[in-house]
Amino acid sequence: MESRSDRRSRPLGRVWISCSYPLLRAGLVKALSPRARVYAGQEPPLGENPSFVILCAENVDDLNRGLDHVHERAPGAKTLLLSVQLDLPLARLALQRGVRGFIHAGMSPDQIFRSLDVIARGELAVPRNILEALALDDGKDRPRELPQLTPRQREILELVAEGLTNAQIAGRLHLSESSVKQHLRGAYRALNVRNRTEAANLVRNAGDGPLW
Repeated sequence: MESRSDRRSRPLGRVWISCSYPLLRAGLVKALSPRARVYAGQEPPLGENPSFVILCAENVDDLNRGLDHVHERAPGAKTLLLSVQLDLPLARLALQRGVRGFIHAGMSPDQIFRSLDVIARGELAVPRNILEALALDDGKDRPRELPQLTPRQREILELVAEGLTNAQIAGRLHLSESSVKQHLRGAYRALNVRNRTEAANLVRNAGDGPLW
């Protein structure tokens, strides 16, 4: 029987990191290099089919575009989603489209290796809190999904839902108050609401909060 130490030292093959964040790319390359041949770029390594793909995505559009590209360029590779802020709609869509696991920037190299080992055995590497949140969400009447917002609009609306004022949001995000108001006006139009109270209620009721 293979021991835990044997699993930790077993080569993982080729890992393609498809991520637009330079710091995350560099950190993943350094962390994974002891056990994998790692390639970071917009295209997979020439002449090789990677065993794994780590895909960065922060919203549904990013995820769909990224997975379309991965499935075209690396068919058969097992995909993990790296998201700085994962929410239920993104997690649900990722699993529906065949993503095998989730990782985030706060994970240690050992945790990422464990996820890769689990996926290599044909299992899903999905943290318990995500499974529990998906199970709870599937067991209730789901309110209407939030329309697509820009990342900044989404970030500001989540702070509005927490009760922060425009001035506090501006200070938290290092923006001017006028910029916060401009983003909010755009979000109100996208959500078809009249004011911050309606927007905050919609965010709270959408079941769309971050999972990490």
